[in-house]
Amino acid sequence: MIPYKGRILAMQEGGPLPYELDGELGTVRPYDFRSTLRGPLAAHTKYDQAADELHAIAYYPTWDHVRHLVIDRTGRARPATRIPVADAPMMHDFALTEKYVVIVDVPITFDGAAAEAGAIVPYVWNRHPMRLGLLPRAGGTTRWFEIDPVYYSHTLNAYDHGDTVVLEYIGFPAPFYATGRGRGGPSATGSPTLDRWTIDLRADRVRPTRLDDRPQEFPRINESLVSRRHRYAYTASAAEMWRAYEAVDGACPDEKLGNYLVKHDMLRNRRQFHRFPGGAAVSEPVFVPRRGARDEDDGYVLSYVNDPDRGATDLVILSARDFDGHPLARVQLPGRVPLGFHGSWIPDKPVGITDSC
Repeated sequence: MIPYKGRILAMQEGGPLPYELDGELGTVRPYDFRSTLRGPLAAHTKYDQAADELHAIAYYPTWDHVRHLVIDRTGRARPATRIPVADAPMMHDFALTEKYVVIVDVPITFDGAAAEAGAIVPYVWNRHPMRLGLLPRAGGTTRWFEIDPVYYSHTLNAYDHGDTVVLEYIGFPAPFYATGRGRGGPSATGSPTLDRWTIDLRADRVRPTRLDDRPQEFPRINESLVSRRHRYAYTASAAEMWRAYEAVDGACPDEKLGNYLVKHDMLRNRRQFHRFPGGAAVSEPVFVPRRGARDEDDGYVLSYVNDPDRGATDLVILSARDFDGHPLARVQLPGRVPLGFHGSWIPDKPVGITDSC
């Protein structure tokens, strides 16, 4: 869910309108942005703070295209831009720069037979080409770049840099099984890693780079820098999650597993870790700026962390500038938050946008 101009919106990809929630997370109504949105939005939106625009890439199983949606500063949806795409792929996330919308066309596509059989997630890995598309925000046609297949999980951020577009993300090795292989959940053939694509507009090619090969997911930055160059990033690694994902091919590489949060310094290529004991599965680290902050990492990192002794979850609050130090606070919750749950932290009086779940 996201905060948007004083509202709390819960979203789901590939289908319904967002739903507005009240302050207690009760359902208010479907929300169509002042009667201007006629179809689905997305699970992951991107908010450009400088432009005061909310962007999304929407898909639907029966469409022969995907739609770029923009909610402008008045809170209304502009007419959608339709981008032709074959095979109805699952586009869980995308990226945004100051100049471009980056569309990630993945080899996981709709399976009508699986849908008729009642599959919860009727999408399969196939031979559909893997591509990156650059759609100019100012208008124009999409420029496509074919790349080696991966499963594109979540966007860290993207930005323009000279004659290149840089996209940093979490990726799984191919193939990825969205509905699992008899286990009731998604399965992978390896752990997710933090990677980068550099799209060279002059050379017409994409250069991949591995930024960190440790298993990690749920990347976040200071949200005021979405679509602009950032220095710091935050990710989570939970041993229990990697064991579940990699069960398709047997045992995990135990020497690489653990429960920790990571702070990445992209400028200096350095990392700090905040480690937790075995069984203390960690989830998405959300950065919250300190009131009056002027520096990118002046603030706090919030994360759900399982307490194996209580059998419940704690909300752990770290200082982003003393990342490996003792937590500033630990709030004991009465139950366990599901592993992998992630979304937004919203103040009592919502202002601005963070990210979607």
